[in-house]
Amino acid sequence: MTLQLVGPTSWTQLSATLGYDPRDPFAVRIRFGGRPRAGAPDDGVEWLVARDLLASGLGHPCGDGDVRLWPARTAEDVLFLELRAPSGHALFELSRTALADFVAATEQLVPLGQESDVADMGPELHALLQGEGPDLGGR
Repeated sequence: MTLQLVGPTSWTQLSATLGYDPRDPFAVRIRFGGRPRAGAPDDGVEWLVARDLLASGLGHPCGDGDVRLWPARTAEDVLFLELRAPSGHALFELSRTALADFVAATEQLVPLGQESDVADMGPELHALLQGEGPDLGGR
């Protein structure tokens, strides 16, 4: 997928790869930059985004915190994607049609709303119940 990085004075075209794995049915990976190759440094950046956020953002503003998505008011095929991190933030313009096609393809694998039916939460839940989960620093 091609995205436009919106800058203060110009826009830069970037290539991104969207990935979906039915074994992790709630998540979509958005990878910017090169693909990892054996023996080569990984020069890409990957964001993990909730699939339902992408589906919802096709029609109305959604997201809170690090990832936000909303349709443009004046152009039907334009969405804006904002990504925030402690090191900064980026605003992208992308095709609504391209993202809708991607979301539809993921729904062929796992329909929206049925993610829990295919997600294997057993090992993660067991680890949390046994006190082996991530240390959240007292939260």
